[in-house]
Amino acid sequence: MNTLQLNKGRDSSLIRLHPWIFSGGVASVSGSPAPGDTLKVVDADGKALGFAAYSPSSQIRARMWTFDEAATVDAAFIRARVQRAVERRAHLLGPTRTAIRLIYAESDGLPGLIVDRYGDYLSCQFLSTGPVFWRDTIVAALAEFSPCKGIYERSDVAVRKYEGLPQQTGLLWGEEPPESIEITEQDRIFEINIRTGHKTGYYLDQFDNRSLVQQYCRDRLNGPAPVRTVLNCFSYTGGFGVAALKGGAEHVTNVDSSGPALEIAANNLAHNGFGPEQADLVQANVFDYLRELKQEGRFFDLVVLDPPKFAETKSQFLKAARAYKDIAMQAAHLINKGGTLVSFSCSGAIDPALFQKITADALLDAGREGRITHYLNQSQDHPVALPFPESLYLKGLVCVLD
Repeated sequence: MNTLQLNKGRDSSLIRLHPWIFSGGVASVSGSPAPGDTLKVVDADGKALGFAAYSPSSQIRARMWTFDEAATVDAAFIRARVQRAVERRAHLLGPTRTAIRLIYAESDGLPGLIVDRYGDYLSCQFLSTGPVFWRDTIVAALAEFSPCKGIYERSDVAVRKYEGLPQQTGLLWGEEPPESIEITEQDRIFEINIRTGHKTGYYLDQFDNRSLVQQYCRDRLNGPAPVRTVLNCFSYTGGFGVAALKGGAEHVTNVDSSGPALEIAANNLAHNGFGPEQADLVQANVFDYLRELKQEGRFFDLVVLDPPKFAETKSQFLKAARAYKDIAMQAAHLINKGGTLVSFSCSGAIDPALFQKITADALLDAGREGRITHYLNQSQDHPVALPFPESLYLKGLVCVLD
């Protein structure tokens, strides 16, 4: 069969079960594999290491399906991986949680595949050549193992260009999803749009952190520094704002650059029983708005910073670090004494230690001191594979400021 042979000394990461093979580690590729074809992977001496999906246009030249040299990567293999991923999360779904990540790429042994459930519909991203090659098998398995009304593709993401793949969206199976789908997470209700929403439609990775903010507001409601006023930056459709109000906060200011997202945020407030007097919806550039608030002398008990990815690649991390520091510094100027900063980064190029240092430097420049009370990560339906630290991308801090 088609075979990829590694350069001498380039097998150490695979021996540790890291699933990526970079182009610089490839000595040769024999046969005539097409994008997504399965390759046998061997070391410099010809020893078998497993099987991988071939991606000739990417710097990640192959992604391992399995390290079992006796395995057969066929439709049954892919179906079994899909079934196992769905079954791992079955206990998380229920009447109070109707949206969840079903498949998280390398962490579920399906590199480059993302599948999210929103009520009766599934939203998928095929981010590399391997799952594209097996797309029909994957869709059929999803329809069987995760009964649903429709499966929709949201592969309209920039990373596909590195795989030599065009962006595409559209119905893959079943019914076209409605423009608005209502989902439940605990006692919070949200309206999402699979076809046009961010990512696959919503930020499922923040489920646990929204719940924490809700509980945090409730716990501090009658404390020495109660959370009554909240500034929710990069609010998108207002998830953290709803959580804070559910926890007992009196008023939330949601800020986002997207008018359509704020319209949905208004609907989400109404769905959860909150009136316009309890939340402001501000369409603005967050960087500029934070400075305006400082000039106005505004202060808040809690500020949430949940920005988009500032660094797509490692080459952009310096620019991203400056951006994270800037918003944290500006936010620190707006927080009451004893108040709280909840700050996130979803940039893989910014690791947790660096993010903590950036935040510490930002508070120092703002003339504030703070203590970390919680380290935050993505929710448990986005598990981190032990040999694959890249699967940990979301990191956050809860800091109480003196």
